[in-house]
Amino acid sequence: QVQLVESGGGLVQPGGSLRLSCAASGTRFRASDMSWYRQAAGKEREWVTTISDGGGRMYADSVKGRFTISRDNAKNTVYLQMNSLKPEDTAVYYCYGIWGPQSRYWGQGTQVTVSS
Repeated sequence: QVQLVESGGGLVQPGGSLRLSCAASGTRFRASDMSWYRQAAGKEREWVTTISDGGGRMYADSVKGRFTISRDNAKNTVYLQMNSLKPEDTAVYYCYGIWGPQSRYWGQGTQVTVSS
């Protein structure tokens, strides 16, 4: 059974930075495509960024140039470095891993609040 556990959320002022982590257990991490999604209060969950098993990266336009996704396969962990945070980045951030069509998992989420 795959488990994804996020950490690193919190309260930060506008313009500040946070780094989220997502640790995976129970599977061969390096074979996965890993993504971050977020869900603001009263809104649908939206895709933020993906890093493939080969290291390719894609970003939503709303975070391009401010957020960076990376992975450390030796630590079974994917990271999301968030810089120049804005109030509209406030949301619960979820880690999502894909190992195949029948093998997809969500983390429990971590709250990020950007406020002065």
